[in-house]
This record gives sequence, C-alpha cells and structure tokens, in this order.
Amino acid sequence: MVQKARHTAAEFRHEFGYEIPVDYLANRMADNFQVYTQHAYMRPMAAMLMFVGIDEEKGPCLYKNDPAGYYVGYKATSAGAKEQEALNFLEKKVKGPNAGNEFDARTTVQTAVGCLQTVLGEDLKARELEVGIVTNDDRKFRLLSVEEIEEHLTAISERD
Repeated sequence: MVQKARHTAAEFRHEFGYEIPVDYLANRMADNFQVYTQHAYMRPMAAMLMFVGIDEEKGPCLYKNDPAGYYVGYKATSAGAKEQEALNFLEKKVKGPNAGNEFDARTTVQTAVGCLQTVLGEDLKARELEVGIVTNDDRKFRLLSVEEIEEHLTAISERD
C-alpha cells in the first residue's frame, strides 16, 4: 500500500507539477481500499494507513484510512495494539486545557511520548525511542537525537 501511495503521489506531481495535497492522497487511497471490499476474494488490504503532511493551504494535516475505504482527518490519533487507550489519552490532551490552541513542536513531541509512556505503563529510555519530526519552519523529515529525546523525557518527568 505504501508503494501504491508513493506511485499515486508521483503521478500527481508529474501531471500537475506540484505536490499532492494530503487530503487528496488519503481520498484516493480510501477509494482504492473501497474497491477491494467489493468481493470477498479481493480483501488482502487489511492495512490501516496514516497520512501526515503539511498542506500549502490547510497547514499540518493528519488523515487515517480504514481498510473498508473510509478516511477522516484528525488532530491526533493512533493505530494498533492499545489503540483505544491511546485515543483516550490523546482526546484528554487535545480537548483539555490546550483546546483550540495550536501545539508547538515541543508540546507535540512531549504529548506523543507521554502517550506512549502512559499506554505502555512504563518509563521509556531515550535509546528505546525513535521520534521523527517535520515542522512548518523546517519541512524536511528528521529524527531527533538521543540527547533531544532525553530533554523531552526529562521535561515530561518534571512536569508530572
């Protein structure tokens, strides 16, 4: 499915001359998923996709595709094991005291790491985590260093 999404994005860029909007890519992939629900013998796509990007018009966007062909935008979401616990945590944080406010990069990283710690029920070490980040200022994907992750973990523990 990742190859299909990359192919769709590349075709769009070739045809129109600019990067594919995140919501359009999520829509196209959801349509593709939906086709595979028409017949029982065509259901190998039991995968959930998340699309994260910075749209020129809408700003940061997050979309999640369901294997049935449904997609929706989120402010924060999760997938996989313990998904519901993570969603409950994120809902409290996003709708809590920061409701209506934009999260800066620091708050976003600390919220995500705090969510992992809460859901897994253990303190994480900086060497056990990989955190990738893209911001409006620096639109290139980069992984945070162990030292940067350690700073976030320290801030989380001091805050609690």
